Amino acid sequence: MEVYNSEEEQIEALKRWWKANGTSVITGIIAGLAIIGGWNFWQSNQEQKAFQSSAMYQQLVKAAKDDNTEVVEKVSEQLVSKFPSTTYAELALLLKAKAKVQQDDLSAAKDILNQVRATSDSEIKHVATIRLLRLMLATGEYEQGLQLIAEMEKQASESFSASYEELKGDLYVALDRLGVARTAYQNALRSGQPSPLLQIKLENISAPELFETIEE
Repeated sequence: MEVYNSEEEQIEALKRWWKANGTSVITGIIAGLAIIGGWNFWQSNQEQKAFQSSAMYQQLVKAAKDDNTEVVEKVSEQLVSKFPSTTYAELALLLKAKAKVQQDDLSAAKDILNQVRATSDSEIKHVATIRLLRLMLATGEYEQGLQLIAEMEKQASESFSASYEELKGDLYVALDRLGVARTAYQNALRSGQPSPLLQIKLENISAPELFETIEE
């Protein structure tokens, strides 16, 4: 450590140090301020985006509740365009697909649901898949629906297993494969919340079997 004998020597030493290091110090200060300013700008920008996307989604939900399919399509397209990487964009596409079903455009609805499935890594992917399976059931794509369930069941959490099993049962009923349909419905009842409709489905396909047993 250097020891200075007078105030003048200290000042001269400080001048020498500043001459040697002043530029880097100033540069560091400017860089630090830029980083702080950039972070604050980014944070403010993110908050603004979150507010805007939330407001647009609320507008979309209201339009869907009012069955205003024209507004649903318009706002959902804007939301997906402006905020493509948000959860709101995925939810907007689900509402847009619902609007297409209301317009009896099942082909367009399937395309939209497949778009969600292709881009989502969250549980929304399973929501889109389940809705797609219901459309496949309505349009007679029974075998394709069973194949899709086989692919998705491996990725599904327990919260979706009952829905997949019930849809599997519906597809097997449509194929007149009542034995495996019954098993699927029973699995759905075991893995999900008790459902009166599901119980009715199971009873409906079990009734003929019971009747045949009584007659024998």
